Amino acid sequence: MNLPYSSAVPINLLASCFNSTSATYKFYWLLAILDAAEEGKREVSKKELFARMLSTSWYTVNYFNISFGFQDLIQKAVQEIKELEDIRIDADRSLIFQKLSNPTSAKTEVLLKHFDKNVPHWFLSPWYPGRNKQDIYILSQENSHSPLYALYRDKIIINSDWVEYLQKNSRIIRDFIYWNLAMFLQIRNPNVPDIPNKLIKPATRSTLLNQRKFWDMILDEVGSLECIYTGKKLTKGNYHVEHFVPYSFVSHNQIWNLIPGDICFNLSKSNKLPVMDRYFEGFFNLQKLALDVYLDKKPQEKLLQEYFYIDKNFAEGIDRDKFFQVINPLITIASNNGFNFYTEKPC
Repeated sequence: MNLPYSSAVPINLLASCFNSTSATYKFYWLLAILDAAEEGKREVSKKELFARMLSTSWYTVNYFNISFGFQDLIQKAVQEIKELEDIRIDADRSLIFQKLSNPTSAKTEVLLKHFDKNVPHWFLSPWYPGRNKQDIYILSQENSHSPLYALYRDKIIINSDWVEYLQKNSRIIRDFIYWNLAMFLQIRNPNVPDIPNKLIKPATRSTLLNQRKFWDMILDEVGSLECIYTGKKLTKGNYHVEHFVPYSFVSHNQIWNLIPGDICFNLSKSNKLPVMDRYFEGFFNLQKLALDVYLDKKPQEKLLQEYFYIDKNFAEGIDRDKFFQVINPLITIASNNGFNFYTEKPC
């Protein structure tokens, strides 16, 4: 993916910023600068930019549990600040930014200031290869080689030509950053699905209306079902559609991962993982029942196509081992990425 050409600024140097990186700092730093430029700012405090970096990465770290790598301190800072500032994992980015801009904890200030040690000046290394920190500060202030910004102790000043370029091409530049960030994170999370869609918080979660209709039809046929978690009786209008493997890991609503569940349990389970030894058989039996009923009564149902992910021959009957071979690795990988198992007593 290429950046738009400009005769006014050295695009090749900006494009090379991500050529050699071992952490996510540069991606989130440039996103922060882009946000500021879109708001018409040239002079921006470093503290504001650091707050923007963490608020942008917040959802990826806290909700989707994506690993940033062993050396990356953004992930560690976000996780620690969540507790220090008592911010919800699914809070709006604007609220997170506001709280980080005016933190209540002195330790939060320290965590934010830590990024000043390396990020602002090393980002400009394509403009000044082989130069040390002090040289980069001086050369950027002299506007040598038209850097993206001039560096000062507590702020940056974005070059006026670069502000115009960033504003004019903001959407393409943002896509360029996220594309490179997705590639970077995919390498560190090779078995995690749908990395690109886990980089920003979606405006809204898609509804489960069609999936609820799917299970309503089953209830019309059998009258009631038993919640695999609580043993409670489930009837139409008295259940939640439950993601067996949490949505925040799979980031989809495919029917093979959805079952009806007790409302109280679903709310308390949140994004925790089910214990396979305890719940898989019940989960599989519900899925098998649903598939058998639909293949008999409504074989043209569009949602049935989603079972191709489990078994291309699902029309001949779903295979328990194939289902397990899909679900069990997802649970294992999610656990390895920081998702916790549900251990509380069912409602």
